[in-house]
Amino acid sequence: MKTTPTPEPEQGNDLRLEYGFDYRKARPNRFAGRLDKSQVVVMLDPDISQVFTTPESVNAVLRALIETMPQTPRKSRRKPSSESADQSATGTDG
Repeated sequence: MKTTPTPEPEQGNDLRLEYGFDYRKARPNRFAGRLDKSQVVVMLDPDISQVFTTPESVNAVLRALIETMPQTPRKSRRKPSSESADQSATGTDG
């Protein structure tokens, strides 16, 4: 099998115009099955990651912060019924 020479990258630019990838040597992602859909990955800045070195330490601090936050009622995503919408529009309680 003959290969065509790829152009050399320009000086200062280490990216090639085209890369040859041998798909016959590809393997499935062995870590894909370990992912938990309920977990979220967060990127920490380097100075923060030096202090909080484990997921447990990050979670402990965030839980402590949540305890100090005032509880606010969550707004409903549901549309108000026509009766309650009419009452709020007219300013009457019924």
